[in-house]
Amino acid sequence: MYHKKLRYASKVAAIEINGYLKRNYAILLEVLGNNKTQIKVYRNLFEKKGFRFKYHTHFHVNSKGKTFFYIYDIAWMEFSDDEILIVRRI
Repeated sequence: MYHKKLRYASKVAAIEINGYLKRNYAILLEVLGNNKTQIKVYRNLFEKKGFRFKYHTHFHVNSKGKTFFYIYDIAWMEFSDDEILIVRRI
């Protein structure tokens, strides 16, 4: 019984996280637009749309020490305290 409850809790958590990732990806796509590969926007735009910064699929630290957080093929980097750079990997 204990293990069954534990498995159920893990499935629920995975479904919840996947929902956050989908929502974040949709927000990134909306802000980026169809034809652009990168854009710089203000952080408060993401906060208004309900973006959750702690949920991402992976990250990359470039040669300059900047960290890019990815959700699938779209990344964001905190450019400054107020601005965020969004980049689509081609």
